[in-house]
Amino acid sequence: MTTIDHRQNAETHIARLASVLEALPATSERDALVAECRSLAVAIRAFHMEGIRFRMFNVDRMLANAAVAYGPEAASAFSQARASLEAAGFHTRSH
Repeated sequence: MTTIDHRQNAETHIARLASVLEALPATSERDALVAECRSLAVAIRAFHMEGIRFRMFNVDRMLANAAVAYGPEAASAFSQARASLEAAGFHTRSH
């Protein structure tokens, strides 16, 4: 698999995450998370390293600190996106 394949794979997982979230009842918290996912997808397409790291941090934090659990499918989609980005050589965690 090439780097482009990993990036496309990550973008697919983020789109799936956004779809899972959009199927839930609208709240300001959910809407902010969906917007962050969309911004992350743009950063992935643009191959913007800092944008990816920043948006991954934000989505991870928003998922972890949510007043409501978004479910195992959302967690799985995010985890798979992270694995794909890391396989493509992106650092998705702030150190």
